[in-house]
Amino acid sequence: MSRFSNLGHKLYQGEVSFDFVGRRKLWYSISAVIVLIAGIGLAMGLHLGIEFKGGSVYTVTKPGLTVSQTQDAVDKIVSSHPLVQSTDNGKIRIQISSEDKTTSAEVTGKLAQELGVPVGEIEAQVIGPSWGEQISNKALTGLIIFMILVTIYLAIAFEWRMAVAALVALIHDLLITIGVYALVGFEVTPGTVIGFLTILGYSLYDTVVVFDTVKENAKGITKQNKITYSEAANAGLNQTLVRSLNTTVVALLPVAALLFIGGGLLGAGTLNDISLALFIGLAAGAYSSICVATPLLAQLKEEAPEMKALAKRVAQRRAADAKAAAAKEAGDGEEIADEDLPAGMVGQRGGAAGTTRAKGRPSTKR
Repeated sequence: MSRFSNLGHKLYQGEVSFDFVGRRKLWYSISAVIVLIAGIGLAMGLHLGIEFKGGSVYTVTKPGLTVSQTQDAVDKIVSSHPLVQSTDNGKIRIQISSEDKTTSAEVTGKLAQELGVPVGEIEAQVIGPSWGEQISNKALTGLIIFMILVTIYLAIAFEWRMAVAALVALIHDLLITIGVYALVGFEVTPGTVIGFLTILGYSLYDTVVVFDTVKENAKGITKQNKITYSEAANAGLNQTLVRSLNTTVVALLPVAALLFIGGGLLGAGTLNDISLALFIGLAAGAYSSICVATPLLAQLKEEAPEMKALAKRVAQRRAADAKAAAAKEAGDGEEIADEDLPAGMVGQRGGAAGTTRAKGRPSTKR
């Protein structure tokens, strides 16, 4: 841990730096591949839960009853492919699609007979497809309103370029999470929707933290000629890198416990819907805030006329510094003319660079 803390200190002080912004084409390519794979998953279709497509839900209470026993029993009753899961309170949950024409009373009676439980221990709930459609519409409306409010807030608090970059990162995270959900075939439930909205808030928070540091680094940047906006943005990204990684790891640990231990080892299948969305979304959000949002922001800012002029001045100064260093090393005695220096550096030539004599030239001092 001490090494990691030292790395964080060196990153913040600028002693160590990773060029995330300069390698934006690499990150864009990686994101494009991931989004393409996610798009293939979406084209295959989402496995919508019964809350969205309608059907019947039966909850069986019997100590020692396993998922496999229940699956064998329900397969004898209905012709469709029912979903059987173990809930977090030890009960068995059975979902039967609305496409199956078996009545609720018939299913309840045959389940009680097959499983050897009283009819009163089987709770039946019928959900119509219209209710699921209402939930879907409300979720979509909430998502659109969230995106609009986020864009307005960032445009006011920061600027429109930051708002655009953050919005692209949010859409990036959402597409990846939904695509992975489709690829693995997990069921989309109201818990999944909650998970989607949660990861959007987390991703936005992480992006805003980075943007705030970038904003501080870029304050008055056009009044100097030492660094470009992209370099200032990359410095801000490095300063918050360890913080972002720490936050992501701490957030992923409990989610991983829910997904792999609760849903995987313990068989609480109802935990999978929200835990997978959170796990993929948190990881994608950390990646997008570092490798998508900030590089995109720097790219948009570099297109501004004042930033192009700044980049030109920085290049001129560095060329002049390189020329002065070469002259000092060669000792050719050539001073750099004022017109060769970028704006703001006239009359500020370094001592040795401006007073170097050629090798072997005799001194006039006696």
